[in-house]
Amino acid sequence: MAALLTACSESSDNGSSGSGGAGNTPTAPARPTVPEDVSTETGVFDDRIVFGQSAALSGPAAELGLGMRLGIQAAFEESNRAGGVSGRQLELVDMDDAYEPEAAVANTRNLIENEQVFALIGAVGTPTSRSATPVAAAADVPYIAPFTGAGFLRADDWTNIVNLRASYAQEAEEMVERLTADLGITRIAVLFQDDSFGRAGYFGALAALERREMEPVAIGFYPRNTTAIKSALLDLRAGNPEAVIIVGAYEPVGTLISWARHTDFDPVFITLSFVGANALADQLGSDGEGVYVTQVVPFPFDAETPVVAAYQAALAAHEPDAAPGFVSLEGYIAGRLAIAGLAQCGSAVTRECFLDALLGADAIDIDGFMMRFGDGENVTDDNQGSDAVFVTEIGPDGAYRSVATLTGARR
Repeated sequence: MAALLTACSESSDNGSSGSGGAGNTPTAPARPTVPEDVSTETGVFDDRIVFGQSAALSGPAAELGLGMRLGIQAAFEESNRAGGVSGRQLELVDMDDAYEPEAAVANTRNLIENEQVFALIGAVGTPTSRSATPVAAAADVPYIAPFTGAGFLRADDWTNIVNLRASYAQEAEEMVERLTADLGITRIAVLFQDDSFGRAGYFGALAALERREMEPVAIGFYPRNTTAIKSALLDLRAGNPEAVIIVGAYEPVGTLISWARHTDFDPVFITLSFVGANALADQLGSDGEGVYVTQVVPFPFDAETPVVAAYQAALAAHEPDAAPGFVSLEGYIAGRLAIAGLAQCGSAVTRECFLDALLGADAIDIDGFMMRFGDGENVTDDNQGSDAVFVTEIGPDGAYRSVATLTGARR
């Protein structure tokens, strides 16, 4: 791992000198000496390091931003209780963008220019990230673990983005593979949110179908931040699908599935991790049985998995009444990933060292949850750590269960 451990020293652009006697040569004032174990990086102070988050903390996608924030805070507080990273406490400054791109841009500028954060972490959504990432890149600010699997974030030309999770294309591939291989389904429809997030998942599903010489039997879409799904539901019904792949957030997705099941339209429903699994199950209630959700982190209720046991303990210490969930587990792993990068840099932490410690790592082991960046074996993208996709199903009791294969069971 090539971690840069050099300290930055302030440079002086003042070339003035004091006057001297005859024969004395004017000399520039001495540069201030910076101890080798002190960082002069923005957002790094003697006693703390400040991160920023712009995410949906209100509106129909609020549970996603709140979950990511909860997990990050649990990880940071766990570190702080143990003395912090190289003696520095970790702080998170969060701002609400309500899942709107314009607000995400304003928040990102505010976090960088006014709050002077060291790095951004845990952004939520594709349209918001698409708008915010150019702002972060222009300022050379690390953009860590956004809650989105959009392909554009995994392009080779980004130097400041660190993706934790598998891509939407990988989730869609797993969906189509399971539907066709496990259930023998050939008639698949796609519903997507009509924005850059929805289209990212939609194109991933199209590509997975095309690899099997298939195409959607029906396509529906709905506007972001609404539950206006009636037209989409009619479009899907017209195709008489055996299964529907859904790319959307929990409120409109839950509304569509409930309406469908109460009108005797009951194909296999399977949706991407961005949906917000806990919130979806709560909204669906008894209508949720048999709905499948792909996930990009381990099962958050299985304490026999080391990273989950650590997460549950940290969550209980931070907020005892909080229920474990997939989104906050992803936030916790994101926080732990940031901590791992900082730890490699020692006291003289810089953004350059931080990014190199993450993106240059052969492997990062978060209590058994492995992340590998670069072009190594089984790694799809240079700046993506995990390729893991898991499948879960809502059971008759409304709780999720991990499944190895789809059963196609009906209520």
